Amino acid sequence: MRMTRLLGILNVTPDSFSDGGVWEDTAAAIDRGVELRELGADYVDVGGESTRPGAAPVDVDEERRRVLPVVAGLADRRVPVSIDTMHAEVARAAIDLGARIVNDVSGGLADPGMAPLIAAREVPYIAMHWRGGADEPVRHDDVVAEVRAELKARVAELIVFGVDPARLIVDPGLGFAKDGTHNWALLGHLEEFAGLGAGVLVGASRKRFVGELLPPEASMEERDTPSAIITALAARSGAWGVRVHDVAASRRALDVWERWERGAQDYRAPAALTAGAAVEAERGTELDAESAVDLRPETVATS
Repeated sequence: MRMTRLLGILNVTPDSFSDGGVWEDTAAAIDRGVELRELGADYVDVGGESTRPGAAPVDVDEERRRVLPVVAGLADRRVPVSIDTMHAEVARAAIDLGARIVNDVSGGLADPGMAPLIAAREVPYIAMHWRGGADEPVRHDDVVAEVRAELKARVAELIVFGVDPARLIVDPGLGFAKDGTHNWALLGHLEEFAGLGAGVLVGASRKRFVGELLPPEASMEERDTPSAIITALAARSGAWGVRVHDVAASRRALDVWERWERGAQDYRAPAALTAGAAVEAERGTELDAESAVDLRPETVATS
C-alpha cells in the first residue's frame, strides 16, 4: 500500500504567516521538532526564511544562524530533518549536519548552485512550482496544464544537471502566485503531476484558501481540520507527502485513510458466496422481473 509521508513544519522565523516568532529560540525549536516526530511526523521541515506574501528576504548568514543549530540538535536526537531553503550554501551546511531532504520553494531557480549541489550529494529534492517570488496571483488560462508544463521543464533541467529523477519530488506550489480557484483545481488534479518525478508533495496547511472555508473570525488553528482532510484526500490521490502544521490531526487522517485502503485490499468474499454469486444474481434478476411494479404515471391509479 502507498504510504504518504508527513513533513511537520518548524519555522524558526520571526515573520511566518502562521507561527512566526514562536520557535525562534533554538532549544524550544529543537524540543518542538522532537515533539513533531513523536506526534507522527516522518520528517521535520526546518525553515529560516518566511515565504509569505510581502516577507522580507533573509541573507544567507542570518538564515544559517537560524536553522543550523536546530538541524544539528534534531539530527543529534535522531529526528529525520528536511531543510526548507532556496540557498545552496544553507542546504550544503544542513546536509553536512544530517538533513536528509532539501525542500526548495524556488525549484532551484533562486540559486544556480542548488542543482549541482543536489546532484553531488544525492539527497531527495523537493522542487516547487515558482514564478520568481510573485506575491499576487497571476493569470492562468489553464492552471493545471501550465503548472504541469513548467514543473516538467524544471525537472528536465535538474536532470541535465545530474539530479537523479528517482530522488525528485515535485510540489505544485499551492498559494504561490495562485488564488483559491487555482489551488483547488491543482488539488483536484494531483494525479496529473505523478509522472513528473518520484512523487508529489502537497503544501496546503493553514493557507489562505483553506481559511476561506471558515468564518472570517476563525483562528489559524481552526484551519487544521480542513487541512487534515486535505491530507487524507491527497493521500488518496497518491501524494508522496504532505507538509503540515498540525501533525497529530494529519496523522489521524492518514491512519483512517490507510485503514480504509487496507480494508478494501484485505477483503476477500467467502468461497461459497463467490461460487454461488452468479446463480443467485441470475435468479434474483428473474424474480425482480416477475414481481416488478409498473410505476409509469399512466398506470398508477389516482384517488
